[in-house]
Amino acid sequence: MPKRYLKEFYWKDYALIFVGLVLYAVGLIGFIKPGGIVTGGLAGIALLVEYATDSRIPLQYTYFLVNCVLLFVALKVLGLKFMVKTIYGVIVLTFLLTLCQTYITEPIVKNEPLLSGVIGGMMCGVGIGLVFSSNGSTGGTDIVVALINKYKNIAFGRGMLLCDFVIISCSYFVFQNFQTIIYGLIVMGVMTYAIDMVINGFRQSVQILVFSEKYETIANAINSELHRGCTILDGMGWYTKRPTKVIIVLTKRTEALDMFRLIKSIDEKAFISQSTVRGVYGEGFDKIR
Repeated sequence: MPKRYLKEFYWKDYALIFVGLVLYAVGLIGFIKPGGIVTGGLAGIALLVEYATDSRIPLQYTYFLVNCVLLFVALKVLGLKFMVKTIYGVIVLTFLLTLCQTYITEPIVKNEPLLSGVIGGMMCGVGIGLVFSSNGSTGGTDIVVALINKYKNIAFGRGMLLCDFVIISCSYFVFQNFQTIIYGLIVMGVMTYAIDMVINGFRQSVQILVFSEKYETIANAINSELHRGCTILDGMGWYTKRPTKVIIVLTKRTEALDMFRLIKSIDEKAFISQSTVRGVYGEGFDKIR
């Protein structure tokens, strides 16, 4: 069955990814890099390479080449849909980094490396959060975090924290200065917080109740297009004293947006309730340990 209900939202996802990548590129090149701060992720590794080689190897080259390898992993494990948005993200971000490197030649905030880093961390965090909320990726360690989130229901920011800490700590071997590590950790904390705020905190599961006269069409679309199971319960509207059907769905928080879009495209008058749940066990969710 073709995904006719969700096609109209695809271009919005790519537009949102682009906006997020612009914020990330400006935050990294305009604020973090001038302060001599190492951030996390593949961008942090690329910054280390550029710092260590006295800018002979620009960060966008390292970023692009390493991503070419990681994209093969994304294709096999995360699927073609994730791969398409990741390729888009990598190509666009490489272009934006090159553009920013060309036109941003002076620090936007001068003589304030920590303040510059905090502002850059906020911009990068919001940018990454926008990309993730649209099921996209900037490549690099984002792919690693996405792999973790495929099997473990944890926060994106927490997954980034594990990867980024090691990368920032390695900056000591380049600068021989613990202050750089401290600045990097502060920026990482700001970025992590911004990411989690954009994607609504922890990646919890949600329970969605749908009240609609078009319950059969909605239930079929949820099964065939979102590949989620649902249950239809009998109910009664006490105000109207009329029998009604209630669709109950358990899904992950990041899939809730697609769920709302699908339901809205079928029945704009549908009444929807979402609540956060914990400890969802079974196929498609956590395993009982």
